[in-house]
Amino acid sequence: MKQAILSLSLFFAACIFTSPLVWVPLPQIHAQGAVGVTSPDDSVGESACHFVSPSSREYCKSCFEGGGAWTAIGCLGGESPNDFVASLLKIGTGLGGGVAFLLILFSGFQRIMSAGNPEKLHEAKELMTAAISGLLLIIFSVFLLRLIGVNILQLPGLQ
Repeated sequence: MKQAILSLSLFFAACIFTSPLVWVPLPQIHAQGAVGVTSPDDSVGESACHFVSPSSREYCKSCFEGGGAWTAIGCLGGESPNDFVASLLKIGTGLGGGVAFLLILFSGFQRIMSAGNPEKLHEAKELMTAAISGLLLIIFSVFLLRLIGVNILQLPGLQ
């Protein structure tokens, strides 16, 4: 029962978060007063990407030039709310897949450590079933999003 309530609340939170009512344009980020600025003529990407590792610096600059925001998890957004939602969907599916993988590993560990206790073995089987079904749900939702959003409706930002 607790899992059903948690699943429904996460589903409704995702529906509300991706609702068109809360889509607002990202604010322009100006880092003219940042510590990394060497002169007033520096671009926003130059000054904001000063502390990024050299391997990611060019990607960070192109993110700022495209209207996005560089975060610890990569470039979020772009010039339109569609780009922002598309980047959130990519991050969300990646995190969901990672959590499902970790749950599969944890349930395997639980199964090994159950030592023949039928109650613990049953809990491990339930967790494994829930993790695999969640992973399948993520895979099929991505498939449906591509089929309906990209191929049929040709929504911009989801390609």
